[in-house]
Amino acid sequence: MTGFLRVLAVSLLVVSAARAQEMHDHGIPEKLGKVSFPISCDPSVQKPFDRGVALLHSFAYAAAGQAFEGVVAKDPACAMGHWGIAMVFFHPVWTPALPADTFARGQAEARAAARLAATSSPRERTYIQALGRLYQGGDVKPAQRTLAYEQAMAGVARDNPKDVEAQVFYAVALLSNASMTDKTHAKQKQAIAILDPLFRAHPDHPGIAHYLIHACDSAELAQRGLPAARKYADIAPSAPHALHMPSHIFTRLGLWDDSIHSNLASEKAAREHGDTMGQLHAMDYLVYAYMQSGRDKEARAVIGDLKTMRGLDMSDFGIAYAATAMPIREIVEQGRWNEAATIAPPDGAPASVVAIAVWAKGLGLARSGHPDEARAEAARLDQIEAQLKTSGDDYWSTQTGVLASEVKAWAAQASGDAAAAVALMTDAAEREDRVEKRPVTPGPIVPAREQLGELLLAQKQPGPALAAFKTALTQAPGRAGALRGEKAAEAMR
Repeated sequence: MTGFLRVLAVSLLVVSAARAQEMHDHGIPEKLGKVSFPISCDPSVQKPFDRGVALLHSFAYAAAGQAFEGVVAKDPACAMGHWGIAMVFFHPVWTPALPADTFARGQAEARAAARLAATSSPRERTYIQALGRLYQGGDVKPAQRTLAYEQAMAGVARDNPKDVEAQVFYAVALLSNASMTDKTHAKQKQAIAILDPLFRAHPDHPGIAHYLIHACDSAELAQRGLPAARKYADIAPSAPHALHMPSHIFTRLGLWDDSIHSNLASEKAAREHGDTMGQLHAMDYLVYAYMQSGRDKEARAVIGDLKTMRGLDMSDFGIAYAATAMPIREIVEQGRWNEAATIAPPDGAPASVVAIAVWAKGLGLARSGHPDEARAEAARLDQIEAQLKTSGDDYWSTQTGVLASEVKAWAAQASGDAAAAVALMTDAAEREDRVEKRPVTPGPIVPAREQLGELLLAQKQPGPALAAFKTALTQAPGRAGALRGEKAAEAMR
């Protein structure tokens, strides 16, 4: 996960900088949205500073860093210029939020801002003081830093109720501490309560729309994020991340044509600028959307494009995840179990990605009548789960444990132990239900709850199967497999 997010940050800002340069070269005005963040530095740096904040809000971190460095070059005494540079190294809705390899640089810039703060306005000093909590010295865990920053930004927002940026940065600080296991979405709802009225008042602000999408990226809240998803790409088309991000909401709502449109644009932009990770990320979302809308030929075409890509760095999580998941999605969704049984783990990929290939092979073996061989793959998944847990990767260890239970369930079904199969798959579904998905993926290859419906159908239990499919569709509307299963269960009753 760490590698993916770090590369995503770098690639997005490189693409954004290239896109901005391309637009300048061709005389096309850059469009990043409207941001107004008054500072007390030399008046000549106000517009460049606002541009830097707009880029920051669209996660164009490298380009934002260049903008803030330009501010400091023109006005060396501008404390907020250093604040901006330090903020570039804080990635609030990703993991890790404070990448270890850039933390020292961010801390140095935060300290530079603090040294220069005496000549800043009282309002600016509160931003700098909050930043200091994020980059405080000592042996402080990252989660403690982001929580301290959130608490400090709560004070900034409270004391400056008419300062739009104070409210926006507080909202995204809340999101930085949202737990993947909190199904009440408490932090997200706090952020939405701040951002919703701001979106109505400032419909062209890039951060408001962007963070609303992140706050609403769950089955419960996705509908509330739809207006922002419809708007964000038009607000900041010069920031490639704005082309992809709306598809997070479209995917949650089963709006496949919208997701396809969004990711075609994102894939094209990434490909044109050599952003391999961004290209693959959009392609994975494309394959998912094509499969759910019955456009299997288009999905295979995207996978064909993947196969022509050479020199992929499979040690990078984001690249490895998308490159591994795409063909597996198509094989498993099509139920080509003999083919699934031959899938080999990708060489050099992170353990959490290897697990997906092991799962697919185990599933293929179990569902093509080879339960003992499937159990061997499940045992490999147990080992990967333990490895991830030991390394401290609780999220992906949990997900790998779910995959292991799914393979064990289908192996039990193939061995004729129907009760054990249902118990194992029910456990997998309940565990998967307790955690949210990461932004790296449009969703599980096949949700456990949907597989539970398939299993119950195979056991000629249409009533319980129908209930499982209906629940699966509330969590992931429009999924083709669950819709087919629902129809089959109704016909069997």
